[in-house]
Amino acid sequence: MRETAIFFKKEVLESWRTKRFLILGVVFLIFAIMSPLFAKLTPEIMKAALGQTMADQIPTPTSLDSWTQYYKNISQLGIFVIVIMFSGSLSGEVAKGTLVNLVTKGLPRYAVILGKFLNQFLEWTILLGASFLITWGYTAYYFPDHASPHIFLGFVPLFVFGFFLLSVILFGSAIARNNYTGLLLAVFVYAGLNVVNLFKKAVDYNPITLINKNVAIIQSKSVFGQIGPALWISLAAGVCLIFLAIRIFDKKKL
Repeated sequence: MRETAIFFKKEVLESWRTKRFLILGVVFLIFAIMSPLFAKLTPEIMKAALGQTMADQIPTPTSLDSWTQYYKNISQLGIFVIVIMFSGSLSGEVAKGTLVNLVTKGLPRYAVILGKFLNQFLEWTILLGASFLITWGYTAYYFPDHASPHIFLGFVPLFVFGFFLLSVILFGSAIARNNYTGLLLAVFVYAGLNVVNLFKKAVDYNPITLINKNVAIIQSKSVFGQIGPALWISLAAGVCLIFLAIRIFDKKKL
């Protein structure tokens, strides 16, 4: 694992030097600040756009509105940005030939896959965790109510889905020869999971459910128990995809 640790450090430094982590940090910070603020200002926005009469018919915003905005932003725009930023992490280096010297000097190929995944998962953990805590603080300030009793349970499925998505991105990058193939595979998987969700019997087993029921989980702890199969399937699928990425990359011509 020493080689993995060394390559992991290289990935951390590269992410910092290319400002990738900084860009993602700004994006997630905007989501964290704007979600509760937009929920708070919605009545004023509607008043300015539609007039006082229509604005009076809109229910008073609660903490649920803030969390609804947050999970909507992260599960749509945030995940889209993550896919774009990470999809070419491996295939890009293969195309440039930057890994040839490292591998020929004894770096195990599995260390490349594990090092990249660990770095990406670390970034996801920091970005998502920080944005969640900021949103929590602003939401508690703007909406001191008890409408969201299980906010941490709502966070868990999104975090696990990130693990699954990163494994899909890395797998796609391992089989691709260019950045676009890996990106298209991640988009295809995301779209395919949404199609599968049209079948009601598959909902509780579908990884995409992890980013569709967060607000419902915040309101009711029982909903979290219903998505248990999707959580375990996402974790298992993620581990399998990482293993497959290692096997594929081990036989890939650099």
